Amino acid sequence: MVSYFTDTALLPSGWASNVRLEVDGKGDFAAVRANAAPDRARKLNGIAVPGMANVHSHAFQRAMAGLAERAGPEGDNFWSWREIMYRFLSRLTPDDVEAVAVQLYIELLKHGYTAVGEFHYVHNDPNGQPYANVAELADRVTQAARLTGIGLTLLPVLYQTGNFGGEPPTTGQRRFITSTDAFVTLAADLFHRHRQDPQVRVGIAPHSLRAVTPGALKEAVTAMRALDASLPVHIHAAEQAKEVQDCVTWSGQRPVEWLLSNMPVDAGWCLVHCTHVTPEERTALAQSQAVAGLCPTTEANLGDGLFPVPEYLQARGRFGIGSDSNVCRDPAEELRWIEYSQRLVRRARNIVETRIGASTGATLFREAAAGGAQALGRSIGALADGCRADLVVLDPTHPTITGRSGDLILDSWIFGGNETPVRDVMTGGRWVIRDGHHAHEEEAARNYRRAVDRLVH
Repeated sequence: MVSYFTDTALLPSGWASNVRLEVDGKGDFAAVRANAAPDRARKLNGIAVPGMANVHSHAFQRAMAGLAERAGPEGDNFWSWREIMYRFLSRLTPDDVEAVAVQLYIELLKHGYTAVGEFHYVHNDPNGQPYANVAELADRVTQAARLTGIGLTLLPVLYQTGNFGGEPPTTGQRRFITSTDAFVTLAADLFHRHRQDPQVRVGIAPHSLRAVTPGALKEAVTAMRALDASLPVHIHAAEQAKEVQDCVTWSGQRPVEWLLSNMPVDAGWCLVHCTHVTPEERTALAQSQAVAGLCPTTEANLGDGLFPVPEYLQARGRFGIGSDSNVCRDPAEELRWIEYSQRLVRRARNIVETRIGASTGATLFREAAAGGAQALGRSIGALADGCRADLVVLDPTHPTITGRSGDLILDSWIFGGNETPVRDVMTGGRWVIRDGHHAHEEEAARNYRRAVDRLVH
């Protein structure tokens, strides 16, 4: 048992003073008490807040951030960006996958994420053939998480078709493709191998309705939910208008509508993006208790559209945030753009929080922390008894939050600038960031530079 003490901490009941946190040998909070005596506890050098969950990441895309910002002859969109992404990943080696993931996960930790949902869909070699170890690339991602210390929800992806109705996959998709049987075997093996590791949770990610058939989707979910009834299930849904139109042509229903009508969508599901939903879909999604996985900086980068956050929250919907293509690795910026995008469209301020005097930043932070923990299937997102000991220590002297107290700390962190006030980060009871630094960051940066130099030249 290790004891810590802080003058100020954000607890489930709100901001508290003189907080003592007991961390047990398993890396969980054994006890969290306000108005306590420090006794011999180790003093935290700042303000303690829960770590944030990143519900949706494609780690390898960190290395291509900025490479798709050239205008095309007929205008660019998600689909032209996707072709650039396919060409980029055709050169990725297992060493590259690990080097990029390590660099990314360190960056996520330094900004206050303590866990990540890795939507992992690169399974095969560049020729589309399975590696001798079919879990080679999944193992590289897991190794990156272990080296950096970030909590991992590993979400191997089922990907089989090029579009709705079972269209054949394209050449650019050959590194993703698996049969349903091979996928279930892979996912079950990963599940059994990591089930005793409190820092690794295994779920599944049927890529999207355009990439899996209804039969394969149901078979994979049924098989894996037989192993764990609360197994996380993540899926892209209604990201692009064309996707919605193609789904209606195929099935007569929109993607979110089809999923809610045909699959056992519950609190263990995370529907990623959902940028194009009707009011009826929005309400039904909220009632399902699934999490909407919002990735506002990527959705802006790709020109996806806007999810109706205010109305969704009014319907008691749950959301988490993700870094997706990793053009941004900062949870404060993701939260900022959830609010800012709504302000731009509605030409008003403080859209997400409408209660007089209530904090927009605090509402965004608390909702994303709770929804993100749910989506990743991890007991995180709160400084509370029995939760995983994930916490972030903010520097109270940092210009972004200096002189702030209470919810003004969160308002200023999210809306007060781009420099992070994160000083220290703990995951599972282990310090992984100290004074803004990670023990492996110099080596990680060297390996990342070598990988990128080869990939872009």
